[in-house]
Amino acid sequence: MFVISNAGSMGYLYAEEVTIDIPFGAYSPELNTPAEVWYDPPTVTVTVGDTVTWINNDNESHTVTSGKSSGRFGWMDKDFGTPDGLFDSDRFLPNESWSYKFEESGTFSYFCTIHPWMEGVITVKESQIDYPHDAFGNKIESFPVIKFTPDNIIEADLTWEPSIIKSHEKVQFIYQFYSRATNANLAKMTYDFVLIQNGKEIYRDTGLTQIGGDYRNFVFDNAGPIIIRFEGVEGTAGTISDKSVTSTTSKAARTTEFSTIVYENQEKMNHEQMQIKPAQRLDLYYGLYPVLILVPGILFIIALFWMKKSKNNPSQNTESSTPI
Repeated sequence: MFVISNAGSMGYLYAEEVTIDIPFGAYSPELNTPAEVWYDPPTVTVTVGDTVTWINNDNESHTVTSGKSSGRFGWMDKDFGTPDGLFDSDRFLPNESWSYKFEESGTFSYFCTIHPWMEGVITVKESQIDYPHDAFGNKIESFPVIKFTPDNIIEADLTWEPSIIKSHEKVQFIYQFYSRATNANLAKMTYDFVLIQNGKEIYRDTGLTQIGGDYRNFVFDNAGPIIIRFEGVEGTAGTISDKSVTSTTSKAARTTEFSTIVYENQEKMNHEQMQIKPAQRLDLYYGLYPVLILVPGILFIIALFWMKKSKNNPSQNTESSTPI
């Protein structure tokens, strides 16, 4: 059994610098300002190790502070946002900039403590190797990956699809058991299929192979290194026995392990809804003007038409009378 002690030992594939502009007009909480967004772009995805730089092109001072903003109107109720302490630029002036290097993955909201309606989001993804590998970054040249039980009697072959595993995405583990001595496929093998992630067991299921193999589907909720373990591998009498091999390994100890890493799935990450724009623009109001003018006009014309029709067709409710 092995322990994954430091999945970060693979290092980063690359690092980049990303720039975010604070445009003129971001200081205003009004619906219609020169700024179409408070931070441009308002949402950014980077990789662990990347540096993000904010440039103040507004005519007032700003901050870049991690945490939850007040929202557009929260400041009116004396809600000025809630910093979470991860990063804080402090106040920087127009034409100045501030940079921060992201060393861990996750989704981080930030805002301006001076203008707490301003908010943006940085999503930081793990560096991802683009080929199948074990939990230490060692490249898997081809599938299946082959391991043997400690007594060298049983061969376990494992493949997973897709070969690069991401959170919130179904992965299929496909495996076969063979007799190492005869290379024969082993049917009716009992075993426990176990998944361990970040040092914690997250799944266990007892299986029985039919034609020597089986499979399991699984969806990981979190990123991190995983161990795929087969415990207590055992078959019916004579199935795995061989006269030339004497095994002193008990069923409980007949275990074999594989490993890889689950990466954060950026395409399926959710974040709470946020107001990333100064909201309605003037062109929206201009678009409403024709509606505001035309609708009353049409109603007025309909009313005139109805009145004219009623005048030309007076009611015939008067009763006729016959002289005596």
